[in-house]
Amino acid sequence: MVQTFGNITDTHIPSNEYLTLQFSPDTSARQRRWRNYGISADFLGDYFATFFPGEALDGSGFQRPDVVKAAVSYIANELLENAIKFNDPDAHFPISISLFLSEDSILFDVINYVNETLADRYQTFIQLLIDSDIDCLYMEQLERTAMGEGESNMGLLTMIKDYNAQLGWKFTPLLDYPDLIKINGLVLIAV
Repeated sequence: MVQTFGNITDTHIPSNEYLTLQFSPDTSARQRRWRNYGISADFLGDYFATFFPGEALDGSGFQRPDVVKAAVSYIANELLENAIKFNDPDAHFPISISLFLSEDSILFDVINYVNETLADRYQTFIQLLIDSDIDCLYMEQLERTAMGEGESNMGLLTMIKDYNAQLGWKFTPLLDYPDLIKINGLVLIAV
């Protein structure tokens, strides 16, 4: 049974402009190429920044393409690193990231594959994220990170706080691979 969480659960928005990158299903190759994920995220930022004119935003002096580039690069990097880090090593499917551009937003859709234990752990954090005051949870996670306790999960919290991102997840069990669950991690930002 498919389970959905968060503000957005539809994996596509009407878009004529989109880009998808896939990464090798070979776990060892993905680990050897860790540095490449940041390069891929920067490429996505550069690519999507070209769709926006160079006007300054709200008298801030920041140019719109630079703001889009920074947001896309940061979010894509966080999503890719998490997808690779938490992917089931026995899953022999590529990890992918797709970005869909609409007139006023960008939707990120990252796909990876996890086992049931990891899916349960992730869903527990998602529920905490949904049920919590984001500012309080952000401070709690900063303190946990400073104390070296547990996973930081700061990337998702930073997306919400700094980029006003809407998050959603879709967990789909694979019928042909009963030990694996496909996760679509979705992030929607206004541009």
